[in-house]
Amino acid sequence: MRILGLDPGLRVTGWGIVEAAGNHLSHVADGVVTSDEKDPLADRLAQLHDAIMAIIAQYHPAEAAVEETFVNRNPLSTLKLGQARGVVMLAPARCGLPVAEYTPNAVKKAVVGRGHAEKAQIALMVRMLLPGAAPERPDAADALAVAICHAHRRAGLAALAGVGAGEGGAPR
Repeated sequence: MRILGLDPGLRVTGWGIVEAAGNHLSHVADGVVTSDEKDPLADRLAQLHDAIMAIIAQYHPAEAAVEETFVNRNPLSTLKLGQARGVVMLAPARCGLPVAEYTPNAVKKAVVGRGHAEKAQIALMVRMLLPGAAPERPDAADALAVAICHAHRRAGLAALAGVGAGEGGAPR
């Protein structure tokens, strides 16, 4: 199953694609989407939307996962980030993809093993968990971490669903 991980931001949105086959994960692609700070907000949101739609069209993920955002001290920045996050969630949803959300601490814990890891630790573990991955920007590494978190959660839920199930998935 191909998973699109997204780390939303108005200036820079990270994205990463992983392929999950059981417990095996492999890197497909990653990068960042930027918007032009000189443009009006509506145009910047359209830039994010169009770029994410193009990524979905190119890589055909089956599911998406988005990192939840922190509340900033600046209310205007928080509002703009929320609008960017809405667009980042809308694009895969409009393509019919299920969209999961994960807190930053949940992502860090899934990838590094503790919820208060530094960005450098996340990038290092992403490279270890996805041989061949070499994200150039922290936002792309974070997006791959979100995809890894989602893959781990899906694998855990699938394992739990199989526990105690007999033929046809009926409980034993």
